[in-house]
Amino acid sequence: MKKIAFALLFSLVAVSAAAQALYFNSAVVEEVDTVPAFNPADTITVDPLPVQFFMPMVFDHYDFYDPAVIATPDTTSTAIFPAPGSKKPFTKVRIPDWLRRANNTARLANQLSYHLLYDSPEIVRYTRASLPDAPKMYHTVVDPSTLRFDIRQFEGDLVADAEIKAVNLRKRHWINSFSASLQFSQAYVSPNWYQGGNSNLTAIGQLNWDLKLNQKYHPNLLFEVHAQYKLGTNSAPDDSLHAYNISEDLFQFNSTFGLKAAKRWYYSLTTQFKTQLLNSYESNSNTTRAAFLSPGELNLGLGMTYNYANSKGSFSFDSSISPLSYNLRTCTNDKVNAAAYDIPEGRQTKSKFGSSGECKLKWKIAYNISFSSRLFAFTDYDRFEADWENTLLFEINRFLTTQIYAHARYDTATQPCDDPGWHKLQVKEILSIGFSYRFANS
Repeated sequence: MKKIAFALLFSLVAVSAAAQALYFNSAVVEEVDTVPAFNPADTITVDPLPVQFFMPMVFDHYDFYDPAVIATPDTTSTAIFPAPGSKKPFTKVRIPDWLRRANNTARLANQLSYHLLYDSPEIVRYTRASLPDAPKMYHTVVDPSTLRFDIRQFEGDLVADAEIKAVNLRKRHWINSFSASLQFSQAYVSPNWYQGGNSNLTAIGQLNWDLKLNQKYHPNLLFEVHAQYKLGTNSAPDDSLHAYNISEDLFQFNSTFGLKAAKRWYYSLTTQFKTQLLNSYESNSNTTRAAFLSPGELNLGLGMTYNYANSKGSFSFDSSISPLSYNLRTCTNDKVNAAAYDIPEGRQTKSKFGSSGECKLKWKIAYNISFSSRLFAFTDYDRFEADWENTLLFEINRFLTTQIYAHARYDTATQPCDDPGWHKLQVKEILSIGFSYRFANS
């Protein structure tokens, strides 16, 4: 019977809560001077619920007396409320029959709860004072400045701790990145190898720095700067005068400044400067082939630039067309043959006016595979030259990479070489593996 009584109590409390919520939307209020008497005949009877509906019970207090009774049933279906601020001491509320019955149900549930707690305390498993400690709860805290995640336990008020606190973040107007790599390629051939050949070792070092204006805050401006330095050396077993040869020595600086003209088009000024830093020599000779600023090349172009980058940042494409372009070549070292770089004998510089174009593409094919390509062309309408550089990079882990580098160059002024199969087109390809490091604030 105790379990049945509790099941009945549990159901009646739920019905009472719903009825009380609906009461204030349907009652009509008027003031009265007297309080009607309580009529016991309005008590209702509810069939008992099956025993399987019994659940453990938790009480939050011991005093079940409720001074603010919602309704006091009488023969006229009215209830009495104090009327704050009224001249009359009570207010009569006309209550529908369904609300009057619900009020009786709530009063009956209150009485059952009272008897259940005091007559059969062994059924009441917990009270508010005897509840066990709640399980520990944890939450994740993100530090935007360091991009670190911390798992912390809730302390104090759970609701107060769950509030999100705003963090003052400084606007990042400039986005820059830096990368460095050192790649190796090695081959060993024993002196008695049946096909002959020479052992060789190749090393390629590269530094890259990129800086650009954040277009989220400056949508009408385009400003990008790229600087790189490549140095490649290889052993020279066939050279009796030099232990190694310089296969790659290039310092290059590129910049683009633009003002928005249309959706992705900008009026732009492009700059390119490149030279080498070390001396390089011809094989088995002390004749200097190239040196610092010998040759050196500066190109300025005025025109339009198309700029596109997807929202994920995995693909970007730039294309610049400069109908008006200025090209300056230098050869400041007297030991270098200036005529080999289209500079008149006895002079150190040569200026040209013409047109130029440049296309740059960066594509992150997968999370560890990226491809970059750059094509630059210039013509003074008498001579045409173009450089096309391609790099396919495989990131094995954070510090170990493999890359394939291919560089094609076309120059109408190229002198004939010993191999008759090669004319104006020049090609260089390198496959290497080595170490790399990269950091960026984007």
